[in-house]
Amino acid sequence: MGGEAGSAAAVGSEGRVKSLGLVFEDERKGCYSSGETVAGHVLLEAAEPVALRALRLEAHGRATAAWGPSPGATAPAAASEVEYLNVRLSLREPPAGEGILLLQPGKHEFPFSFQLPSEPLVTSFSGKYGSIQYCVRAVLERPKVPDQSVKRELQVISHIDVNTPALLTPVLKTQEKMVGCWFFTSGPVSLSAKIERKGYCNGEAIPIYAEIENCSSRLIVPKAAIFQTQTYLASGKTKTVRHMVANVRGNHIASGGTDTWHGKTLKIPPVTPSILDCCIIRVDYSLAVYIHIPGAKKLMLELPLVIGTIPYNGFGSRNSSTAGQFSVDMSWLTLTLPEQPEAPPNYADVVSEEEFSRHVPPYPQPPDCEGEACCPMFACVQQFRFQPPPLYSEVDPHPADVEETQPVSFIL
Repeated sequence: MGGEAGSAAAVGSEGRVKSLGLVFEDERKGCYSSGETVAGHVLLEAAEPVALRALRLEAHGRATAAWGPSPGATAPAAASEVEYLNVRLSLREPPAGEGILLLQPGKHEFPFSFQLPSEPLVTSFSGKYGSIQYCVRAVLERPKVPDQSVKRELQVISHIDVNTPALLTPVLKTQEKMVGCWFFTSGPVSLSAKIERKGYCNGEAIPIYAEIENCSSRLIVPKAAIFQTQTYLASGKTKTVRHMVANVRGNHIASGGTDTWHGKTLKIPPVTPSILDCCIIRVDYSLAVYIHIPGAKKLMLELPLVIGTIPYNGFGSRNSSTAGQFSVDMSWLTLTLPEQPEAPPNYADVVSEEEFSRHVPPYPQPPDCEGEACCPMFACVQQFRFQPPPLYSEVDPHPADVEETQPVSFIL
């Protein structure tokens, strides 16, 4: 037995591996998510008999943030690391009691399969001061010869659904800037901006609603841009990188002029989705609407933006469907709810007992009108009066010391 093992080791040390490869079961699959199964094959082609101690598969995923000291600075380099994936599988090993396995010349195929963790994985990313990377590696251990390996990158994505209530909420801001300095002011420049929702996906066009008023003496130019902000945290220190990924420009506005954007579009280019769940690397987005003012600092509004992966389905928020109503009149910025809600009217005030018992409409139809097609405009009120009473309490939940009667009108 010892002689056989020795001869196998001798042959293996001289054996030549012609190729070592790794393929995924579905090469067309672009990326994986938490809980999914990663499957494939390790392909080995031997030109002659090859001895090996083991063939194993490793899968790793980690986030790293690191940078060296600044030129001339005394601060040491900073580095941090977080592990998200660590899988180790044995694809082939010698029988029990034997230290060497002999592979015959030819092509060999070793299947593998493993499941990604069910807890959320962070989206793959590569930036200036750090990265989030996943890889699958096959390692061939051979006696008296350095290990051979082949590695494939694994793209992972953490899905963000833009149809959640938090991402369907409209975002709006307003700001005013006085142009000039000291006693030589030339007047204010005001800017109001709104987007229909907070969450968008790659390829979508963001409609921007804005109103600009130029009361200064200068010619101004409104612009909008999408910014990506990368934040890295290592050894208690922070590095930030900010990029403009898309922009659009408006028309010049002369002194005393105004301009309104009725849904001016800005398309999102292919970018990394927002990364909000990693403790050392964060990728945020914002939509900035700003005004370039000659000789003065720009006036800028930044609206938070989340780039998701699951597109908007069109049935989420009522606010987003009515955003077009506010494209001209920006007075919605000052809308407020009443401090104290009014109690509903008494049902007896709406329908009298005599009227209800007779079922006689209070407004008779004209003699020349036939059928419901020619009903008066308050026929819908008449129909409402014969519905069962609504479920509410007649006790005012907010009693007031002085009763006030105010007319109430509804605009339909």
